[in-house]
Amino acid sequence: MARIADLLAAGRCFSFEFFPPRTEEAEAQLSKTLADLEPLRPSFVSVTYGAGGTTRERTHDIVLDVLRNTTMTPMAHLTCAGHTRAELAGILELYRDEHLENILALRGDPPAELGLPPGD
Repeated sequence: MARIADLLAAGRCFSFEFFPPRTEEAEAQLSKTLADLEPLRPSFVSVTYGAGGTTRERTHDIVLDVLRNTTMTPMAHLTCAGHTRAELAGILELYRDEHLENILALRGDPPAELGLPPGD
């Protein structure tokens, strides 16, 4: 699998970024979109977290699906706000065990109205 740092260092590249779907219909549309875009051979595709990490489980699922079932290189967003150290370690262990190397780790600013638990 390509490392994004190497792709960027090599010169021009292009990628697509996706938001995790919130409905089954949107999930089906994302699957179709990924299949339609795969022949374009993007340098990589990234999957964001929703606001405050509200769709983080879907982010993990989509990234791993791209890794396992396509030829595209996935990059997972990992917004650290609202996570404990143990949760972050668990996510990173999951990605390590799946051989996912491309992670965009962000501190993130949790929106106060979401009432997220404090992170470490």
